[in-house]
Order: sequence, then structure tokens, then C-alpha cells
Amino acid sequence: MNLCQIPLVLYAGAFLFLSGCTSLLHTVYQDVQPSEEQHLVLLKTQSGDESIYFYYTEAQLQWAKGNLDKATSFLEKAIRKDPESNYLKTELALLYLQQKDEDKALSVVKSILAKTPDDVDALVIFGRISQSQNKIDEAVRVYESVINRDTTQQNIYLLLGDLYMNAEDWSNALRVYTLLIEKFPESYPGYFFMGKIYVRQGDLPRAEAAFQKTLEVEPDLEGPWFELIQLYQQQNRHDLIETAYQDILKVSPGDIRALMGLGIIYRNQEKNDKSQAIFSLLGMKSTTDQNVIKSILQYYIEQKKYLEAVLILEGMLTAVPGSSEIHYVAGIAYEGLGDREKAIDQFKQISPSAKFYPGVVAQVSFWYQEQGKISEAIDFIQSAIQKIPDNPDFYLYLASFYEETGDTDKALESIQRGLNLDSENDQLYFRLGVIFDKMGRKSDSIDAMKTALRIDPKNPSALNYLGYTYADIGQNLDEAEQLIRQALTYKPDDGYITDSLGWVYYKKGLYREALEYLGKAVKLIPDDPTILEHIGDTYLKLNHLQKALDHYRLALEKKENEKTDLQEKIRELETRGL
Repeated sequence: MNLCQIPLVLYAGAFLFLSGCTSLLHTVYQDVQPSEEQHLVLLKTQSGDESIYFYYTEAQLQWAKGNLDKATSFLEKAIRKDPESNYLKTELALLYLQQKDEDKALSVVKSILAKTPDDVDALVIFGRISQSQNKIDEAVRVYESVINRDTTQQNIYLLLGDLYMNAEDWSNALRVYTLLIEKFPESYPGYFFMGKIYVRQGDLPRAEAAFQKTLEVEPDLEGPWFELIQLYQQQNRHDLIETAYQDILKVSPGDIRALMGLGIIYRNQEKNDKSQAIFSLLGMKSTTDQNVIKSILQYYIEQKKYLEAVLILEGMLTAVPGSSEIHYVAGIAYEGLGDREKAIDQFKQISPSAKFYPGVVAQVSFWYQEQGKISEAIDFIQSAIQKIPDNPDFYLYLASFYEETGDTDKALESIQRGLNLDSENDQLYFRLGVIFDKMGRKSDSIDAMKTALRIDPKNPSALNYLGYTYADIGQNLDEAEQLIRQALTYKPDDGYITDSLGWVYYKKGLYREALEYLGKAVKLIPDDPTILEHIGDTYLKLNHLQKALDHYRLALEKKENEKTDLQEKIRELETRGL
């Protein structure tokens, strides 16, 4: 049951305690019990009106059952009987909050504070609403007011300190936590957050003392130990790091992060038997506990500690050599180290049944492509197809690699095999259109692009390709403009699509408009020879011959093949004395 459903309990909010340390997660609620006098007022009332207690009781019963509308109705009736009762109004505000109606809750709270500005319960709710609405300055002001009026509000100190920390107002945060532990000497969150602040201020001795005090108050916590380990790492106090990991494991023998850290220490100390024992344990544990892999990703891969990750993962693989998950993360780690060959070797050991296998196939094959190893890419994709013959994406990749070798017949065959598996795949039809275009089958290319757009009218590549094709052959120029503009709505910063729009305007004879978009395109893709040539063509039409020649020359520098037409344009301008 939500605390707001329990009679006589005031919800004051919650705060997140310690990032990455679930054992220290602590939700803060403030129980504010009404005074004995309030009970008497409620139950007996000065007027002797027993209906107030009846309505209140019914409200609580309906609230507990989850009938919030009925609970609200009964509580409002009780308030009409006793409009001066701050307690009933506070309950109503909490009820509104549970219904996510902050406006009504705020209205009720303001009505209380208008008559009783020092009402702490109302102030707490007001601060909670302000914080929820991201009115941080107001929430801070209200919480400061609360702890000035009632120093027993332990959770408000924590909420207020958290707000100051989020704002990086370290001095005020430290002041609040100092007040907290003065009032509540056993408040381990207060010591912990003071330690975090001292770290930010560079006062490591005080930070260390604060974290140690946290552990003195609450010895079973793990979070302060990890904070201490970070301090010891900054100070190269390696003996204390090892002891800290061992102390964590005394409290929590299966702590994954501590096991990994201690294993790395043993490996660095060349205590290979001890380190391997830990890594083997983690390997076996990973088969039933997903948190092992998640922890490696969080504490090593995300932190770019790739070498440490490799040591752990290679050690784990000795225990479970067939683990696709470990091979996958090991591949990521090797890629982070810049050793792509070892990354590929790890990825190749992943089982085809793994959910991430198709993504790995794409990654490895495109790595081969980047290295200019197209034949290896083709072989790898074909081996993947033998393992999973019904994945249409594999045929899409295979076709693109055959295109790169200039073998459009095999590319076409690959696409057709993919379409036999998935006849409604817009990406396959798009690739089919490109292949037809390269084969000189313009009409078939247009039909394929139209089919791709029938399947997915929002495919920006197909929209652009069809629009550019129309422009290039000088047909359906209005439709071409419409198609390309639609593509730009999906990819507004795409230089190639922007170039296409400029080319449509060129074909329409609107050369200044063409130059505007071509200029935008070349800013997005400065070294593309086609865009540079288009700009040259446009300057030529505007009779800016030198600018045309300059852009043709730039385009020729960037162009790797099919240079004849461009060279002829340059020669023609040069013969005119430029």
C-alpha cells in the first residue's frame, strides 16, 4: 500500500541514496503523527458533530481500497463540517497528490498556509510539490523554512542537502548535512554525503574520515567502501585498496564489483592462481547472474578501462569458453583497445543462436569493408547465411558488398534471394533500385523505389533517390521537389538530400535557388565531388566562369573515378582563357 493511503501519515518525498549501490538505496518518508489534541478534535469535535469522524473514517476505508474518488468525496464532506481543520486539509492534499492532481493539492496547502504560515506538515507538502514541478529555488526556500521550524524533520535535511548537491552548491550542502548529524548523530547518509562533498572540494583526508564514520555507524554498507577505494586509488595506496575489497567481501562474499577489483589486483601482483580463481568464479556466476556482465559494462567498458575488462573476460572464458555474452563483451573491449583483429576473433566465436548475432555479423562484415577486405566480408556474410539462411538482412549486406566489387549480377541475385524471404522489405527494394540504376535499368530502378515507398512512405533514402533520379533525367520536376522536401523533413541536416534539392532547382532553371541549397550541402559535406561539380555547373549557368572552374578543379581533386566528363568541362573553360 502507498504510504499516502495509510491514515495519519504524511508523505514528504524520496531521495536516491548512492549511485550504483543498491544496498544503500534508501527511500525517505516522514511520519508526522497528529497530536493528541488533534485526535480529540477529530474524534469528538468541539461541536459534538459525530459525522466528521464518520466521513473521515469512510474516506480512509475507501482510500485503502483504492477508491480515490469516493475517498475524496467523504474527506471533502468532513472538511465542510470542520473547515478550520488543518489536519483534514493535509489529508486531502495528500489524497490529491496520489491522484496526481498537484494543482488541487497545492491549492489546499496554500489555503492552510494562508491562515497558518508555520504549519510544518503543509510546508513539507508545498516543498514536495515545488520540487516535483522543478521549482527548485522555491523548494529550497520551503525546506529551509521547515528545518528552521522543526529540527526533527530528518528527511527534509536529506532532501534539502540533495537539492544543494544537484546545484553543486557544496557549501550549503555541507552546512545542511552538518546540521543533520548534529541533530541525528547516527544518520549515516549525512556522513556519506559529507564525504562526497569533501571529495568534490579536494579535501581527501576529511572525505576519508566521513566515509569511515559512515561505516562505523552502518558497518554492512558497501557504498562507502567503494568511495574509499576511489580515494585510495587517487593516492596510490594500493595496500588499502586490497584490504577494502577484502572487507567488502567479508560483508558480501558474492559482490561482483569487489571480486572483479580484487582479481585485477591479484593479477597485477602476479598472483595468477588467486586472480584466476576469482575470474573463473565470475565466469561460472555469469551463466546464472546477468549482473556479472552488466557490472563489467558499467565499471570497465563504460569507463573505458578496456585492458582491465580484457583481463577479467579472458579469465572468465577459461571457465565458460562457450559463453557468447562474454565473447561479445570481450570483442567490445578489444575494439576499445584498438585491436580489431582480436575483436573480430571474439565476435566470430559467438553462437548464431545469440540474440545479438545478427548485429555482430553486420559489424564484422563492415569492419572488413572499412579495411578494404571485401572478399573477406563476402565470405563472412556467406558463412553467416549458412548458419541462419532465413535472415533477409544478410542478403542486403551481401548485395552491397557485391556492388562494391562491381558484380551487379551477383548483387541482384542476393537481393532477389532476400525478397524471397521478405517481400515487403523496403530496404531490399531500395537496394534493388540502386542496383538497377547501376545496371542502366532506369525504369526498373524507379519502379523499385516506388515499391519501397509504398511499403514505407517515410523512407528518406528512397524519397531522395527517386526525387534525384527524376531531376537527373529532367522529368517530373515538381514531384521530384516534393519527394526531396519530404525526405528533408526526416533528415534535415543531410548534405546529400540538400544537394538533391539544389539539383532540382538547377534542372528547373532556378539557378540562384539552386546555388543556395548547393551551398548548404557543401557546408555539410565539404569534400563530395558531385556536390562540388553541381556548384560548378550552377556557376557556369550564372556566367561566373572562374568560380565554375574553381569548383570543377576541386571536384576533380576529390573524384576517384569517372573523371572524363569533369576533365572536359575544365578543358573547355581553360580554352576560354581562364
